[in-house]
Amino acid sequence: MTMPVNNDEIAQLFEDMAILLEMKGDSIFKIRAYQRAARTIENLSFSLDKAVQEGTDLKTIPGVGKAISEKIRELLSTGQVSTHQNLLAELPEGVLDLMAIPGIGPKSAMLFAKELGVNSVETLEAAVNDGRVASLPRMGKKAADAVARHIQSMITKDQRTPIGQALMVAEEIIGALRQECPGLDLLFPAGSLRRWEETIGDIDLVGTATDPQQVGDALAALPGVREILLHGPSKTSVVVEPGIQVDLRIGEPDSFGAMLQYFSGSQQHNLRLRDYANHMGLSLNEYGITDLKTEKVERFPDEASFYARLGLPYVPPELRLGLWEMDAAIENRLPNLVEETDLRGDLHLHSDWSDGQDPIEVMIQAAVDQGYEYMALTDHSSGLGIANGLSNERLSQQIQILRSQESKFPIAILCGSEVDIRADGTLDYPDELLAQLDVVVASVHSAMGQDSQTMTDRIIKAMNHPSVTIIGHLSTRLLGSRGPVDFDLDAVLEAARDTGTALEINAAPERLDLKDTHAYRARELGVPLVIGTDSHHHSGLTNRRFGVAVARRAWCERSHILNSLPRDQFLNYIRTPKPERLGVFEAASKRVGSP
Repeated sequence: MTMPVNNDEIAQLFEDMAILLEMKGDSIFKIRAYQRAARTIENLSFSLDKAVQEGTDLKTIPGVGKAISEKIRELLSTGQVSTHQNLLAELPEGVLDLMAIPGIGPKSAMLFAKELGVNSVETLEAAVNDGRVASLPRMGKKAADAVARHIQSMITKDQRTPIGQALMVAEEIIGALRQECPGLDLLFPAGSLRRWEETIGDIDLVGTATDPQQVGDALAALPGVREILLHGPSKTSVVVEPGIQVDLRIGEPDSFGAMLQYFSGSQQHNLRLRDYANHMGLSLNEYGITDLKTEKVERFPDEASFYARLGLPYVPPELRLGLWEMDAAIENRLPNLVEETDLRGDLHLHSDWSDGQDPIEVMIQAAVDQGYEYMALTDHSSGLGIANGLSNERLSQQIQILRSQESKFPIAILCGSEVDIRADGTLDYPDELLAQLDVVVASVHSAMGQDSQTMTDRIIKAMNHPSVTIIGHLSTRLLGSRGPVDFDLDAVLEAARDTGTALEINAAPERLDLKDTHAYRARELGVPLVIGTDSHHHSGLTNRRFGVAVARRAWCERSHILNSLPRDQFLNYIRTPKPERLGVFEAASKRVGSP
């Protein structure tokens, strides 16, 4: 009997196969097929293992043809793929490990493995230090020094940067360039940052300017730049603190739409778009759309006109994964994605009564400043000692204070708590105290090493509690520092739906939990979703944009988001007994979703 294989492991196998084929110099079409399969699989909202068990035809998934489908089934049934094993046997031992180093491509990895006999990061570092890398053809000391920096970068940090950190860096750079370059017209993030992926490789910036050279010069001269990789008239690449590469491209205004679309990606979306255009007798690149018969190039100042030329509606960047969005665009059924302005309240806020930094009144005013109709203060329960959690007595006192504030602010002030889900699934407060609260966010903060069945049962037990409104940050992950807990996603989502429990998309940029694929599956099952900022400071409420981005990547419209309901409808929802809430949400959502 083989161990269950998850989607990430399947995707990684196909990614490895693409790399191995590239090292062999195999067909580019075969390489791209494996790369596309890997990207598709890692973005699926459902388990391939379960899909195979249920008899699903995998060939209906974009990017999964007959050969890929057979390999998936082989992996799930035997624990390995014979083609993959054969490729590994043909190539030097450890060559894939070298590819894990940022900046080391397939050709370089093969060169190091064959010529120097290195088969690990450690042996490559030794080869750099003793001068063997510099002595290789077309390498030299400069290239060897770059390899050394890449190795150190890998040792000190992950290759990809959490979006919260990357977006802050990008916005600082954009602000600085606008201040330094009066001729800078348009300037936007592109790539994975514009698609709001949870981690970012490089920061891509694209724009237009009357003096492109001036913008490149300004980027290269910024105080945070620690290395200049390329400095030309229209493209400049630098590495900034804390080790993020920034690629700036300045194009022509009349073709900016094509350039922005091209560099926003994703690669898989652009490949599908290119194939679609080819069938129309057209070809695409960053300059525009070319008629293959006449060779006439059409230019587009914005993305909407670019897509319109192909007979398609504008595809929001968050959906450009190369999965289902092209089919939806062709059939004119793209979702009307949720916007920040659709949110009517924040249901996860902390004050200085527990581990927040601001008084209650400041957090209430911050919600008013966002234009909200309601908010819930949800300080931690006492079980989480490190968060200065509220005892039973302190929570009772806070409830009285919150009730007294209602007449002072133009907003519904809801009494809440982020209550610990204990290891056995019970909650941190007695039932009679929980019943006094308007909103209960139940979260796991301890015993995170439980096995999948125990954790699943624990979360579902909490969902069955009549006072639990929302499950907070379901997987408990922290991007770049803590992985998710192990649980049965479908079982938990089905229980959420059946018990009338909402699930949070935690918008704290270090969490983004639910992640996009989990939120996608929750939406499919009809589970109410809440976008909460988990703010511990009044400025944290603006992080709602991260949660909205996750919801958009999950194809959510405002009708899928519980806290997009107007005040009266939301209050009616939380005052309805849990078994009846799903019906209330569905009825209210139909009204919210109407034009």
